[in-house]
Amino acid sequence: MTQRSFTYAASHRERAAPKASNNQRMSFADWLSGHRSHRGRLPDRIEDLRGPTQGVIVLPRHLSWPGMRECDVTDDSKRRSMYGIVLTQGQRNDVARFLNPQLLRADWPLIRQSLDPKLRWQCERRFALSRDTPAKAL
Repeated sequence: MTQRSFTYAASHRERAAPKASNNQRMSFADWLSGHRSHRGRLPDRIEDLRGPTQGVIVLPRHLSWPGMRECDVTDDSKRRSMYGIVLTQGQRNDVARFLNPQLLRADWPLIRQSLDPKLRWQCERRFALSRDTPAKAL
């Protein structure tokens, strides 16, 4: 192996290596993806959510999916999709900034089905969201 390829291989391994951390409380999927646990990414209380009830939200690049950078909060379907993205991919400040507590409660029966079971459980526990609320009509 030449010096150049060895240097590339060594630097590639350094970048790809995960940071040393205590991964005993982290799921294997979270560990592989490098994400913090769901518990650490959610605000402590639903009252900490301060998202708007109307208007257009422009998601930051780390949360935007193709065709989903801007979201009109009054469009129920797009809002539910955006809430799902923010809950699954966002950090604590993203969740607090973009999600509205009243709209989350109203949309929860439809959003919950698309979430990872662990995230769903954490949201229901942390935000006191009901599992039994019937879904409103589309």
